[in-house]
Amino acid sequence: MTTLLAGDIGGTKTILRLVQAELKTKSNQFPRLTPLYEQTYASREFSNLVPMVHRFMTEAKATLDTSHEPEKACFGIAGPVVNNTSELTNLGWSLHANDLGQMLQIPKVSLINDFAAVGYGVLGLEPDDIYTLQDGEPQADAPVAIIGAGTGLGQGFLIPHEQGYRTYASEGGHADFAPRSEVEFQLLKYLRDRYNIDRISVERVVSGMGIVAIYQFLRDRHAADESPRMADIYRMWQSEIGQENKTVDLAAEISQAAHNETDFLSQETMKLFVDAYGAEAGNLALKLLPYGGLYIAGGIATKNLKLLQEGTFLRSFLQKGRVSPLMKNIPVHVVLNPRVGLIGAAVYATRLT
Repeated sequence: MTTLLAGDIGGTKTILRLVQAELKTKSNQFPRLTPLYEQTYASREFSNLVPMVHRFMTEAKATLDTSHEPEKACFGIAGPVVNNTSELTNLGWSLHANDLGQMLQIPKVSLINDFAAVGYGVLGLEPDDIYTLQDGEPQADAPVAIIGAGTGLGQGFLIPHEQGYRTYASEGGHADFAPRSEVEFQLLKYLRDRYNIDRISVERVVSGMGIVAIYQFLRDRHAADESPRMADIYRMWQSEIGQENKTVDLAAEISQAAHNETDFLSQETMKLFVDAYGAEAGNLALKLLPYGGLYIAGGIATKNLKLLQEGTFLRSFLQKGRVSPLMKNIPVHVVLNPRVGLIGAAVYATRLT
């Protein structure tokens, strides 16, 4: 058994988890992970990751009544990671794996991109951690794709490797938004004019900011269809633009109003969003043919699972002209476990040598 430290580091919060791992054997393809202790911290309350980990280990020892010194650690970072280093400019943190290992007295430490961590995380999911939209015809040792709308639009993939799958992040969310209907063409023009730019990436539509942008697009054209409650929320959101501490998450409010069927514009927004999300997931699948599965991660998917189940997402995913039959063979899953990134960091840690 090996003790691991896994982390999911974001600009707002950081989640740390102490894990006991039973490393994989010939009969067990993936390591068995047993969480021992977990805690969430406000990232800005710490000058660096080191004092946070020190507090975490102290609290873990007090809670578990015994000391579990990690032999390996992996931290998923919400930002670019180059040569095991990462600069979190919004926090003023400069992280170097070697330095962290020395200061924390952990023999093996690695930093990976947070979406790469999600990629490794899908390898450790249990059946209850996913909802299957399409069974497909899964193939062993085939590529696996991951897509996740959140603050932005993460995309990545896993490729079979002699030691198991290897995960790669990508910048696919910055590919061009490709409208497929008259309303999407109008949305494209609207976003170009609103942002005064010539090119619109798919991330500007399929993400949390995309939900807001779609709502604004529809609101500017059909203001009379906005409910009084959403009108008040929108005005409050506008008044807080530019402020550091905001009280209104407009994308979440739109999503909730659509779920509750209390605002027509919110419902239409989420329909258009899910339609575009399914199409982009299909675009990713076309490029990879991930017969090992396509996994939809991120909080937006889990909070809007009912909308994904209604058929629009899968219809857009499958609607790929002459090659549509190929798409029916790809398994499509929604990741329900919000700790998939932590699972992935722990999985990656088991591989450190």
